[in-house]
Amino acid sequence: MLMAHPALVNNLIQQYEALRALHAENGSPRTRQRLEDLACSLCVTTGTRDVEAALVAARRRLHAGHGEEDCLLAT
Repeated sequence: MLMAHPALVNNLIQQYEALRALHAENGSPRTRQRLEDLACSLCVTTGTRDVEAALVAARRRLHAGHGEEDCLLAT
């Protein structure tokens, strides 16, 4: 399975968590749509179907210490 770069995974997690907090305060349609888009991206990136499972998988991936060895462009 092709794995996303840890920086991308970390960025998706941070954006999702920030928007989830914002959505709790301001549930605008735009914020809700962006939150759904990020949830979908997290699921695709981690090969899961549920955003909570995606967050767990993404955090495990980051915690496992995968770094530049996963990047095909690393020198």
